[in-house]
Amino acid sequence: MDSLDAQRHGDNRATRLSRGDRPTRANAGVAESAERTAHRAGIRERLDALAGGDPLLRIDGLTAGYGTMEILHGIDLRLGKGQSLCLIGPNGAGKSTVLHSIFGLTDIRGGRIEVGGRNVTRLGTNAKLRDAGIAYVLQDSSVFPDMTVEQNLWLGGYLMGRRTDARQAAERVFDRYPSLAARRDDPARVLSGGERRLLEISRALVMQPRLLLVDEPSIGLEPLFIEQIFAMLRDLRDREGLTIMMVEQNAKKGLELADIGCVLVAGEVAMVGTGMELLQDPTVGRLFLGG
Repeated sequence: MDSLDAQRHGDNRATRLSRGDRPTRANAGVAESAERTAHRAGIRERLDALAGGDPLLRIDGLTAGYGTMEILHGIDLRLGKGQSLCLIGPNGAGKSTVLHSIFGLTDIRGGRIEVGGRNVTRLGTNAKLRDAGIAYVLQDSSVFPDMTVEQNLWLGGYLMGRRTDARQAAERVFDRYPSLAARRDDPARVLSGGERRLLEISRALVMQPRLLLVDEPSIGLEPLFIEQIFAMLRDLRDREGLTIMMVEQNAKKGLELADIGCVLVAGEVAMVGTGMELLQDPTVGRLFLGG
């Protein structure tokens, strides 16, 4: 059993059957259930250690999906203030569904989501943005192409109901990112893919979030822009203390930034560790890093 399978199914020898046993189907089911329980307990313990004693984001037993389709099966996650977490895994594992669930875009059937100690499980998206301080940068482009760069930034303030502060917040973004300031009067449709991604993240910053969700920040971008986007996220975490959870197809880049890395498989957390620990794990390397 490789290390990924060992963490997914648990390695508690007290719950495993010897090779000579010939278990009944019922006994096998009990043994598998015990292994899964032990595995989840180990995941929670590791997450608690990585996120610290008072995590900003706490997810317990999250079961969620879309309509009749259940995608997530009892997810536990933790993320401390000023930390970054990267979700990696195969296509269809449920990575984006985790972000959707935090932001209120799925049908939640069980479990609990807390931000800053507040139960936000059943809050709608507007309340999560306005009251809980959760901002979401979607995988697909969400800029308004016929509006200027500056007008797109103003929308962040308008969404928060802070129209009088929107222009001031936009100016702070321009002060921080001169390359964006140089395009302030250009319509968003003329921006490159990397510039649009920069604008999307910057618009989220205008909302002054405490938790930033980012879905596939590097998708479709040239290497130069990938470096810029990840440098931006690192700066926001390290200098501004922003808490960031991302899904990233480029597992190496995502884990290099991550304080906490999580591997999702079939809607369950299969493996957790620091980003560096997962980068150095041979199974993660073989499956997700091309090594």
